[in-house]
Amino acid sequence: MYDHNQIDKKWQDKWLADGTYSAKEGTGKPKKLVLIEFPYPSGFGLHCGHLRPFAAGDVYSRFFRMRGFEVMYPMGWDAFGLPAENYAIKMGVHPSKSTAENIANAKRQVQAWGMSFDWSREINTTDPEYYRWTQWLFLQFFKAGLAFEATGHINWCPKDKTGLANEEVIDGKCERCGTLVEKREMRQWYLKITAYAQKLLDGLKDLDWPESVKTQQENWIGRSEGALIKFPVKGSAESIEVFTTRPDTLFGATYMVLAPDHELVSRMTAPGRKAEVSAYAVGAVSKTEMERTALDKEKSGVFTGAYAINPATEEEIPVWIADYVLSGYGTGAIMAVPGHDQRDHEFAVKYQLPIRKVVAQPAGVKEEPVYAGEGTLVNSGEYNFMPTSEARKHVTADFGLPKVQYKLRDWVFSRQRYWGEPIPLVHCATCGVVAVPDDQLPVRLPEVEKYEPTGTGESPLAAMESWVNTTCPKCAGPARRETNVMPQWAGSSWYYLRYSDPNNNAVFADRAKLDYWQPVDVYFGGMEHTTLHLLYSRFWNLFLQDQGLISHKEPYLRRVPHGIILGPDGEKMSKSLGNVVNPDEVVAQYGADTLRMYEMFLGPHNGIVAWTNGGIVGVRKFLDRISVFRPDPAAAPVPAIHKLIKKVSEDIESFKFNTCISSFMEFLNNNPALNQEDFESVLKLMAPFAPHLTEDRWASLGHGTSIHLEAWPVLDESKLVETEVTIPVQVMGKIRATIVIRVGASEGEAKELALREPSVSQHVAGKEIVKTIFVPNRLINFVTR
Repeated sequence: MYDHNQIDKKWQDKWLADGTYSAKEGTGKPKKLVLIEFPYPSGFGLHCGHLRPFAAGDVYSRFFRMRGFEVMYPMGWDAFGLPAENYAIKMGVHPSKSTAENIANAKRQVQAWGMSFDWSREINTTDPEYYRWTQWLFLQFFKAGLAFEATGHINWCPKDKTGLANEEVIDGKCERCGTLVEKREMRQWYLKITAYAQKLLDGLKDLDWPESVKTQQENWIGRSEGALIKFPVKGSAESIEVFTTRPDTLFGATYMVLAPDHELVSRMTAPGRKAEVSAYAVGAVSKTEMERTALDKEKSGVFTGAYAINPATEEEIPVWIADYVLSGYGTGAIMAVPGHDQRDHEFAVKYQLPIRKVVAQPAGVKEEPVYAGEGTLVNSGEYNFMPTSEARKHVTADFGLPKVQYKLRDWVFSRQRYWGEPIPLVHCATCGVVAVPDDQLPVRLPEVEKYEPTGTGESPLAAMESWVNTTCPKCAGPARRETNVMPQWAGSSWYYLRYSDPNNNAVFADRAKLDYWQPVDVYFGGMEHTTLHLLYSRFWNLFLQDQGLISHKEPYLRRVPHGIILGPDGEKMSKSLGNVVNPDEVVAQYGADTLRMYEMFLGPHNGIVAWTNGGIVGVRKFLDRISVFRPDPAAAPVPAIHKLIKKVSEDIESFKFNTCISSFMEFLNNNPALNQEDFESVLKLMAPFAPHLTEDRWASLGHGTSIHLEAWPVLDESKLVETEVTIPVQVMGKIRATIVIRVGASEGEAKELALREPSVSQHVAGKEIVKTIFVPNRLINFVTR
């Protein structure tokens, strides 16, 4: 058994001192930028869930270094935001102190795992020299008109006491803490991500991402093609504009519904209806979007007393307000077609509103109360008998305008907390909102004693008068700083770019270095950030490319998600369940290489895998065999080494890390004697998985250079041709032995070898072999009597 504590520390120190994994420009090698989602430094430290993508990225990076690539595998810390601040509040310390301590602890853990990170490129989103450029990039959005201030109803987490973006609300609850989200009307800063909706969709087509991930983004962006149609309001100069994907059903619109907070509601509600309409509207806007739009929710609404004119039928149709219509989607108003929309139908039934069928179902299809499919028009005047697909075009041309609509909403970009990047804007009574000049960046977060969230809708920064009061950069008059801070997603929306040139004080990154390193070739991470980090960073990247600041449109060419790890109890690892496996304890008992290899060995990288405490012992025993293995100078070359080279190379490239490890074990079991050349090939193949032990064994064989800087073993395709094959020997259909024969051997050769096997000869002794069934290279079976 080898001393993993001594070996691990020895080589970790040497790699760091030698800069073994430092990536360089100008080497002439093809580049490979491998990225993992940089973690936020939790007070609990990193766990085995973090290790899974870290180890996968490390194996992949080491493999390509040995293949002759200039590989960058960088690391950093996503240290602003709610998790870090909430932990500081819990511990009763300042976030700057707890965050620094947590980063130091996490870095210690990662280095103990032997990851080949390029620590010369380490970044920290809370470092003023980093968030200076986060602020500078935000100002580019502001100057382009894509960062704007508005008052509106936003998602509010009552526990975290801050506003949330739509993407941070999962099933009506806060993505971070699980608290039911409320609606509040507040002043906020937004980034106009909707301006990039189509580009975000188009860019997905050429990405090597899992289809499920691309589909999630497509659904979130939610492109719809339809028409804008105006309905004049009876007795008024006003008109109600709706967006519909089914203009062909216009003749079936028997009433209209406005969102309760639609701007027209107050102007068109009849005097006798105002009190009831106002009371309903107040209650509706306080509900979450999920509560309002749930399909199984009983529909409710209030009649405004107003009527609109259906432009196709010229009928007067009543205008209602209902909470199932949202002001943030489409125009905030709908034409209700209860014969062909389930929600409209339920509403119409409840309030006894007219229901008219205008689409005939295809022949042979069972008649339904609500039919939302395609067919031919009926009860539609001159459009009768026209296919719905054709009618959409004609009705749109006659009564409206073609329109493409997106479900995606603009990104709420401000938070009412302390621990975040200050938004670099000032409010001046004379000049309005003014950008902080570049030479005054970064706007530093002030050091304070009290930083807890107020819950009032104002950031704690608003009470820091000495920081808030400043001078307008334009007129030199009195001004006030913006007191909301950026969300945690700000620093992570561009961090991959900063890795290209992390110490540059003149620009966010040198263009030549960006052009060399970017885009990211392979990005390892979880499934949970599909509509958060991945969407946001793609948006930033597209904007920066449009601004001429970078040359590539998409940030991540390939996305490799990982599955989850179940604890020893079979449940998902969770601190709350108390089933988390502490990697520090595993490293102390078994060593970093055992931990790394066992986690890779658990199962497919993208699958759900279960941790068993007993399983790790088998991996450690295998590494112990490697630690004492002695090459045999008399051993002949083993052709099967080339099968191993091919298998491991292909499996690493396709992220099948678990099968690589089983291949190592199988090869050593089948080849207990190896000459030094073949054993060195085994060590090289294992080096990405067990970097410490293989480095130590490499040195013990007389090498003065690092195994991780050696060339990957060369595959000789001619050695892959099988010359021998193992086949089963059956007697009366039951396997009694196996024999090794040459490929293409005759029945006579196979029979002679088979009958030499004691377990075969004893089962045919005293019996007559009446028939021999022989399948070349597959099996031989003796039939006796």
